[in-house]
This record gives sequence, structure tokens and C-alpha cells, in this order.
Amino acid sequence: MIHLHVVREGSGPIVVLSHALGCDHRMWDGVAAQLARAHTVLRYDHRNHGGSELRAGPFTLQDLADDAAGLIEREADGEPVHFVGLSMGGMVAQALAARHPALLRTVVVANSAHHYPDPAPWRIRIETVQAQGLAGIAPGAVGRWLTPGFVATPDGAAAARRLHEMLLRADPAGYVASCAAIAAIDLRDSNRRIAVPTLVIAGTLDEATPPSMSEAIAAAIPGARLARLPTAHLSAVERPTEFSQLLVDFWRSL
Repeated sequence: MIHLHVVREGSGPIVVLSHALGCDHRMWDGVAAQLARAHTVLRYDHRNHGGSELRAGPFTLQDLADDAAGLIEREADGEPVHFVGLSMGGMVAQALAARHPALLRTVVVANSAHHYPDPAPWRIRIETVQAQGLAGIAPGAVGRWLTPGFVATPDGAAAARRLHEMLLRADPAGYVASCAAIAAIDLRDSNRRIAVPTLVIAGTLDEATPPSMSEAIAAAIPGARLARLPTAHLSAVERPTEFSQLLVDFWRSL
């Protein structure tokens, strides 16, 4: 069993928030503040991120899904949860819904992918981090995470600084292992078997996981709904109020 750092807030139905590669639970600050008014919010750090355990060696996306399943079993007292994942967290959400559906009320997959036909960009990123550390990829990563218009505002500039610092504090070896796990994902077949109510959220200005990737995920999962926000990759950071409202409206509609 791996140790995962968890932050619990609020009371009510349980929502689990799963963050993007190179971030940690603080990525969800704005959304958590909204949801904790009527929900119990569990934010956790993936293995090799934030305050969670550093686990040497390779792992797979399925391992991250099993990490999340173990956390739900420990923290939710047998109650199925709403699971919300963004980017790498959205990949975890897809695998979790296929592998452990009994743990879930609903699943939300935001700004994510289900397959990378060409893993070459991930190999390049791994080689860059191995040669230069996370400083070698941080400016480009943060540049893809938020739109220039948002970064030009005081709130956006502060968010960009926090994210840049967050990424630089990540463990380089853990980041590389996460990149390798992401590069190898192929969730296309398992997504067709997902029976958990699913919402997919796309960022219309997302260059890291373009809207076509979200559309493909929604098309593969039976009954999945698709929503869009005018954001880049970290839609939950850029538009936390609108992001949270999409979740609440989805849950209320079921």
C-alpha cells in the first residue's frame, strides 16, 4: 500500500479531486473552495508528487488507478464517491471507472487523453528533464497550462507563478516515471466498458490535450456528456467557478 497525502475539507457527499502531472493537490484550491460548501472534498497527491510517497522504479497508469481505489476505500467509509480528474488525473479517472466502478457515483474527465499514438514527444520531455531538470520544461509547461489572456490578469499571473514553483518542487525522477506511464496509455477498449455516469470537460484553447481528445473520450464512453470551457489545459485553475458549476449541474441532473 502506498502512502498518499490527502486533504479533507467540508461535509456532504464525497468528491475526490485528482490533479495534473507536475502539480499537486493545491492545483484544486479554487474548485475545492467552491465544492466544500456542500460536499466533503478529498484532494490527494499522486505518488511521486507533493507530499505523497516517492516510489522508485516504473509504474503504469493502472497502478495510479489502484492507488486512487485504495485511497477511496480508506477514506470514504464505504461510500461511493464523485471522482474528478484533470489531465493525468483524468487518465486515472478513466482507468478507475473501468477497474473499480463500485467505488464511484460519477466520474469527470477533464482536459485529458485516452491514447497517444506517437509517444515521441513524451520521450523528448523525459530526455529534457533527465538532462536539464524540471527547469528545462517548466516555462513551456506553464505556458500550455493557462491562456495568455488569463496570465495577463493579476489573478492569472499569480496562478502562473504558483504553478511554476509547484512544478519546480516536483521530484524529477518521479516526474519522468509519470511521463513514461502516460506515454504508454491505451484506454480505448476499457473506456467502452465504463458504466459509471461520466462527464468529459474540454478546454477549447487547450493545446496540450486538444478538444478532439475530449471528444474522442466522450464518444467512446457509453452515455458520456461533453462540456466545454474557454480555457487552456488547466481549466479548473483558470475558471474554477465555472468548472465547479459544471460538476454540480451534472450531479444534480442524475
